[in-house]
This record gives sequence, structure tokens and C-alpha cells, in this order.
Amino acid sequence: MSNACVFCDSVGGELLWQNDLCRIVLVDDPNYVGFCRVILNEHIKEMTDLSEVDRLSIMQITFTVEQVLRDVLQPTKINLASLGNKTPHIHWHVIPRFENDVHFPEAIWSSVVRQTNKQNIDGLLDILKAKLAEALI
Repeated sequence: MSNACVFCDSVGGELLWQNDLCRIVLVDDPNYVGFCRVILNEHIKEMTDLSEVDRLSIMQITFTVEQVLRDVLQPTKINLASLGNKTPHIHWHVIPRFENDVHFPEAIWSSVVRQTNKQNIDGLLDILKAKLAEALI
């Protein structure tokens, strides 16, 4: 474990699902309802450092998160990102995007384009936990 890695030192969000390879968390960001991360459970910084089986597995899990978010939230677009420049620990951002979000159509890390009401979907945590458990049997 790394001494300075947020994903080694904490769950990284509200835990939705996990297995031995990785976990799925809901990110606490009121501007981005449904923003999830798929976080590797081991401190490894590059996808090509994983075995082929683990690479394929984490990608399939990431795609499943995307599909569940599409089904539940029906966003305009889903953004997938794996940067890791500040946190060199394999993790994928799965971000539902809506035309009225504060940055759309720009990246969520860009300058704010508009002000918007914070979205809140009652029961989203429980809905996502159930849908992911069903999809990732």
C-alpha cells in the first residue's frame, strides 16, 4: 500500500459493489448525480501492469457500470476517463452527463459553462446497488 494514495487509504466514495479485483463507488459530487468510480483494490498504476484477465475484467465491470447508469439515469452522454496523474492508482471515472450540467458540453474539469440546480435522485444509492448486484452476478 502507498502512504499517499487516497484509494489505498480509503474506499474512495460510497461503496456500491466490490469483488476481489475492484470496487465501485458513488462519488459525492452534487453537480454530477450518478458519478461512479471503478477502483482497483491493489495499488497498481497502469492497466498494462495487470494480467490480461484482470484488464478485461475491470473493463467489463466499467462497461457494466456505464450500462446501469444509462438504464437508470438516461443521461445525454456517459464520459469514461482514466487519468491518474494525481492519483496513480488504476481507477475509472464513469460520469453521466446531462445537457444542463454545469460544464456540458465541456469536460467536467473545465470552466463552468452555466449555473444549474443540484440534482438529487431519491434512493439512487439503493437503486444502483441493486442494479449492479444484479448485473455483476
